[in-house]
Amino acid sequence: MNTYWKLLRFGRPMGRYAVPYFFYTLLYAVFNVMNFVLVIPILGALFDPSSEVVAVTSPPAFALNEQFMRDMLGWIVYVSFGPDHTVMNALTVIAVFLVTSALLSNLFRYAGQYTVENLRINSLRTMRDSMYDKLMSLNVGYFSNERKGDIISKFSADAQVVQSTISSTLHVLFREPFLVASYLVAMIAISWKLTLFAALFLPLVALVIGSIVKRLRQPAKAAQDELGQMVSQLDESLGGIKIIKSYNAESYSTAKYRGMNEVFSRISRGMARRQQMASPISEFLGITAVAVMIVFGAALVFGGELGGAQFIVYVGIFSQITRPVRAFADAFGVINQGIAAGERIFSLLDTRAEVTDRPDAVRLEEFREGIEFHDVWFRYEDRQIIRGVSFRIAKGEAVALVGPSGSGKSTLSDLVPRFYDPERGRVLIDGRDVRDYTTESIRDHLGMVAQETVLFNDTIEGNIRLGVPNATHDEVVRAATVAGAHDFIMETEAGYDTNIGDRGMKLSGGQRQRISIARAVLKNPDILILDEATSALDSESEKLVQGALDNLLKGRTSIVIAHRLSTIQNVDRIVVVDSGVIVEQGSHSELMRLGGLYSRLVEMQNVGAGGANKS
Repeated sequence: MNTYWKLLRFGRPMGRYAVPYFFYTLLYAVFNVMNFVLVIPILGALFDPSSEVVAVTSPPAFALNEQFMRDMLGWIVYVSFGPDHTVMNALTVIAVFLVTSALLSNLFRYAGQYTVENLRINSLRTMRDSMYDKLMSLNVGYFSNERKGDIISKFSADAQVVQSTISSTLHVLFREPFLVASYLVAMIAISWKLTLFAALFLPLVALVIGSIVKRLRQPAKAAQDELGQMVSQLDESLGGIKIIKSYNAESYSTAKYRGMNEVFSRISRGMARRQQMASPISEFLGITAVAVMIVFGAALVFGGELGGAQFIVYVGIFSQITRPVRAFADAFGVINQGIAAGERIFSLLDTRAEVTDRPDAVRLEEFREGIEFHDVWFRYEDRQIIRGVSFRIAKGEAVALVGPSGSGKSTLSDLVPRFYDPERGRVLIDGRDVRDYTTESIRDHLGMVAQETVLFNDTIEGNIRLGVPNATHDEVVRAATVAGAHDFIMETEAGYDTNIGDRGMKLSGGQRQRISIARAVLKNPDILILDEATSALDSESEKLVQGALDNLLKGRTSIVIAHRLSTIQNVDRIVVVDSGVIVEQGSHSELMRLGGLYSRLVEMQNVGAGGANKS
């Protein structure tokens, strides 16, 4: 139940919607019942002359019964047509009232539905805004454990279910109770004996339907989980379509997706069976009750305790009262499904960000001295990655981190922008722990070019301006020129306004990387991290990109991670990392003379390059 109350917060301020909905629904219920009550004098005039509307010379005192309604009509007929009115005159007045009542009933019904739609739309917007804000605040490590498709499913399918839950709350609180109450008042006014019978039947309907919908929460959560798995599988298949086809793995991928779809369908069928069972059962119980009521009511009519017109209208009202009872139970079914979806949404919203700013964190206004790693340890889950690393990078110095795969190079660079925080030890900027600064201010001074170039489905200029959205077109062109990208950009169909497609798929690997470098040039950061920036490129593209990188590195404090050791021979210092420990550091020539791990790595690459050349 705690999840349910948390979900309602997305509808805040609830009073903005609940108060007008309260009055709209109350008036809708009143006029809806009047539509039935006004039929009584019409039927009476047609089939029971003794119940004809009699002229009343003065307005009657208000009372909540049929006689007040009849006297009020008699007074209006008297005012409109005088004492010598005809039956047709009375029927005309009643018909006008009936049309007016129907108009007002539907008008207030529309106003209520419009209010609920506003609540649905605003709550969905608030929910998705909160989820996206939370997603952007989480550290990088969170996304290593979560499937992207499952996150997308929470934004789409789960959010839609929760949206319906919030709006259903207003129905449960106001619409259905008001309708049931107004129908009951009218039924009591017509015949309390028949109403006593109905009062024994309605709880039976609610009990039967309630027992059905109560079982929906667990299947609903299982269905939402399975849908998240399906979206993840779809996302992975679209992203890896070339690999799937090159390995002839279409049948494997198809079978995997179909298996998930079958599980989802089986759960959905079970839920649908329970949901759809409620309406036929309640309708059967309603018809059974009406049949018994006809027998009981007929006895009252023949005994002179109830008029024929009243009995016909009573049966009509009773047939209507089962609708809000069913809707009430259905709303609880929706709420149960919403709670299940809400639990998935709050699994995201309640996730605690592992990297947060301290309350007394200050801004890094200017980068002056350098970066220092002091006895840094880092563990990812149960695997120790960094073990007591200490070294310093002076301002303006370019330092390369090299070593075997999995040695911890990228992890060290990720500690500077606080993608992660160290388990032990400190990372210092200008002699102060990075945790003493606001994360935003650190990243204001930092730029990154990674092996996996991340571009967005936007124009070339939009991608370059990602970190500096207010940059002018001329500044974008200058950055692209420094990155060696201007010439190929001008050869595209619309120049800088060319849309590059999903993940930049309209561009080659080298072009995408140069766009990424132009993005870093435009930001003009004090600290630059290059993480395998050329390792995925062919030789020709690597030469073009390396030239752009050399321009970018001039005068900057840089951390360069590279497997291709030929690209980092001109850096100021090389730090060799193995199994999370620094084993060597120095210039290229110093490390080659040392004859350690670095020289062996260089020799292996030279041998590989020689073999490649011979072939």
